[in-house]
Amino acid sequence: MSPRGVAIPDLRELLFDAAERVLARDGAAALTSRAVTSEAGCAKGVLHTHFAGLDEFVAELVLNRFARIAAQAEGLPSRAGTGAVADNLASVASVVLSLDSGVVGLAVTRPAASLRIREAWQAGAPGFGVVEQSISDYLREEQRLGRVGQGVDTECVALALVGTLHHLLMTGWTGAPDPQAQVQRLIRLLVAAP
Repeated sequence: MSPRGVAIPDLRELLFDAAERVLARDGAAALTSRAVTSEAGCAKGVLHTHFAGLDEFVAELVLNRFARIAAQAEGLPSRAGTGAVADNLASVASVVLSLDSGVVGLAVTRPAASLRIREAWQAGAPGFGVVEQSISDYLREEQRLGRVGQGVDTECVALALVGTLHHLLMTGWTGAPDPQAQVQRLIRLLVAAP
């Protein structure tokens, strides 16, 4: 355990990673500030020193993980003209689906955290909206290059794909079949020229 009063480098990330381990091992009901700090090897009160409480911590964890996903999705338009279109979209879908199901569950089960997350997204924090915009921008660029048919509605495809990913994240559970094959079939269907 870190000694009291000694700065811990990357404390937020250390606590976020510890929370994900607690969630994966013990489930959402076991997520307490004490469980997180114990898992992280920190003093018991360190979480409350840096966050207003567990709900703020949970909201920041969820927003942090979605920001990571959004940052990866933002690179998609630069991949236009390389690789297969369906494979490029599937790689972004895979990144979204890699979000820990325990983290996703927290966004739903803790009302105060959920409200804070929604407010942050409405204020422009990166989340599903960035992923959707990146997919739409990518598909428009592929249309310009002639690799996606002109009849494909890029905005609707982006919305349908992100909506499906959201659904799969919110309804997924441990032991469920891997949705990757289903998502790849959906992508092929969505980008096929009418």
